Amino acid sequence: MEIVGRGFIARNLQSIAHRHPDVVAFAAGVPNSTVKDDDEFGREAALLYEVVRRCLRQGRRLVFFSTASVAMYGGEGSAGTEDGPIFPGGAYGRHNLALETALARSGVDYLVLRVSNLIGPHQRDNGLLPVLVGGIRAGTVTVYRGATRDLIDIADMTRILDGLLDLRLSREVVNVATGHAVPVERIVAHIESRLGMVADRRVVDGPVPHAAASVSIAKLRGFMPEVDRLGFGPRYYARVLDKYLPLYSAPLYSGPEPLQHADHLSGRRPA
Repeated sequence: MEIVGRGFIARNLQSIAHRHPDVVAFAAGVPNSTVKDDDEFGREAALLYEVVRRCLRQGRRLVFFSTASVAMYGGEGSAGTEDGPIFPGGAYGRHNLALETALARSGVDYLVLRVSNLIGPHQRDNGLLPVLVGGIRAGTVTVYRGATRDLIDIADMTRILDGLLDLRLSREVVNVATGHAVPVERIVAHIESRLGMVADRRVVDGPVPHAAASVSIAKLRGFMPEVDRLGFGPRYYARVLDKYLPLYSAPLYSGPEPLQHADHLSGRRPA
């Protein structure tokens, strides 16, 4: 597998790269849903188009990582399914949907994964877990009212991708999520309990789109029934947090001031 990119997803794909020599994994996209800069969107699109053309010339499969987050499925009337109605709630979701459309019309052999909120090693400082840990340790967490997140271990996402590639799926879009959206306040409370500290918490109205439909993983289960062995369920999120919390809980967070991350949360003030 050729991996385009050097960030969070790219680094975690290394474990399966040797198994798929005919695949190009595009893991160099806009980093999170807070981005609204047309130049950043344009750079990602230009790079993706270049990779698509190369895959067409070389006869290789392309994996594209899209989003199953509220940015894609958060608009009123969205069904949470790959083939149902979608009304993205912001620029990031619209951008990803546009790139999916470009792939569908390009003629390339592709697999699109619409991935929910990934947790794991090598996250950026503005990733979900580093930001929440930093906010709690700093003493203040601001949570948008009604916000939920479908957390999935990046190791499980990688296993799923490995299995889908073994199936030789072509020109498919598949949600990769657990199907269980967890209130962000519950996530914060769990981290607080593990850190042994309680932060001041403000619950505010914010730029959260219409309450999203649950992300459906029926299509994923149809392709890979064994996904049920990964233990997705109401308490899965807690196991994932417990697994990776030690990676991010040692130092006091010292990342960029806005403390923003892809899920419209902030450790100190709303994104």
